[in-house]
Amino acid sequence: MNIDFPFHTDAHGRIASTPDDDHVRDLIEQILFTNPGERVNRPAFGSGLLQMVFQPNSPEVAAALQFTLQAALQQWLGNRVLLRGVSVTSVESTLEVIVQYSVPADPVVRTAQFTREL
Repeated sequence: MNIDFPFHTDAHGRIASTPDDDHVRDLIEQILFTNPGERVNRPAFGSGLLQMVFQPNSPEVAAALQFTLQAALQQWLGNRVLLRGVSVTSVESTLEVIVQYSVPADPVVRTAQFTREL
């Protein structure tokens, strides 16, 4: 059973579960939007994406962030997903992150897209 993210209960009052595909996407989201130092006993967990709120948005920042996000995803999900690519695009006050990945049991490439206003 995979616990759904964010944590909640289902219509029967039980812990909500999610299929494997959604669970992997949830894991990616947790890594992207967790700041290092937020997790107890895992001070390095996360990517620092949310810290970009206080930085100027530019193509250079997006390129540096792309490298950082790819490294964080490899570190924390390297045994669960095959990372095919990470793309970070900055447009005005918005960052768009696109993660392409597959799981070892299924070679189909999946895409997860996340957009945040800065």
